[in-house]
Amino acid sequence: MLGFISKIFIWWNDATPGTFLTLSRRGAKKVGEDDYGNRYFEESGVTGPDGNKRRWVIYKGYADASRVPSDWHGWLHHTFDLPPSEAPLPRQVWEKDHHPNLTGTVYAYRPTGSLVTSEKRQASTGDYEAWSPESN
Repeated sequence: MLGFISKIFIWWNDATPGTFLTLSRRGAKKVGEDDYGNRYFEESGVTGPDGNKRRWVIYKGYADASRVPSDWHGWLHHTFDLPPSEAPLPRQVWEKDHHPNLTGTVYAYRPTGSLVTSEKRQASTGDYEAWSPESN
């Protein structure tokens, strides 16, 4: 009972009851889950006016689109027909792991000299000359 009540009042941590109702009404089936715990669904049978089936992602935790890896993003936007759970993309040697955008969080990149850090900015190297109107 507590789980159902928390789904109603804590909608930002998972799908809302309306989303679950829509998924069940449209006959959506789960096609996979990524490393972050996000779940992916596809409408069964019915296609839209563009000839594609509708696809959804239900985020684990806070809904942030930057937490969707590129292979699942391609599947959601109909770039790939098969989901990465069935046909994973070949991984290149030079590819790095996916990381969500951390801007605005405590884990955001803050270089030396940033306004939010107490560290001093590096001194200039001396190869810069400031322009002044008198020098022309």
